[in-house]
Amino acid sequence: MPTQTAEQKLETQTFDFTKQIEIAAPIEITWEAVLAELGPENQMPDGKPFPFKFEPWPGGRWFRDLGNNTGHFWAHVQVIKPPGLLELTGPMFISYPAINHVQYRLTAEAEITRLKIAHRAWGFMPKDFVKGAEQGWEFGLKRIRELAERRKK
Repeated sequence: MPTQTAEQKLETQTFDFTKQIEIAAPIEITWEAVLAELGPENQMPDGKPFPFKFEPWPGGRWFRDLGNNTGHFWAHVQVIKPPGLLELTGPMFISYPAINHVQYRLTAEAEITRLKIAHRAWGFMPKDFVKGAEQGWEFGLKRIRELAERRKK
């Protein structure tokens, strides 16, 4: 039976990330920016386009379509109540036996929108895998803010 290296060893882990940001745009525009970042306007930190397909209805899919019936399934829409609440559940970017739940909660406050994100995960993952997830969310939230504030003009 083959042995695993330290990098391949999977451990049961949890991940609990929450962050709240303020966006200088109305809630409707911020909602559109969230959907754009989940869909065709997603990109990598280096600026390379990383588009997704996003179906904004209960049970809708969030996935990478690579063509020819290939791709990566990331999640299903669990709850959608525009423009204030979106919940996703699925494997996300974790190619291991794991489950994720992500909640986007938007609140209007005068001319700004408060966006709170909560990502919780549980499953078998490499020991240091969850460290990169926090950096990814920081970048994603920054992108949503940029998209929303650019669209409000």
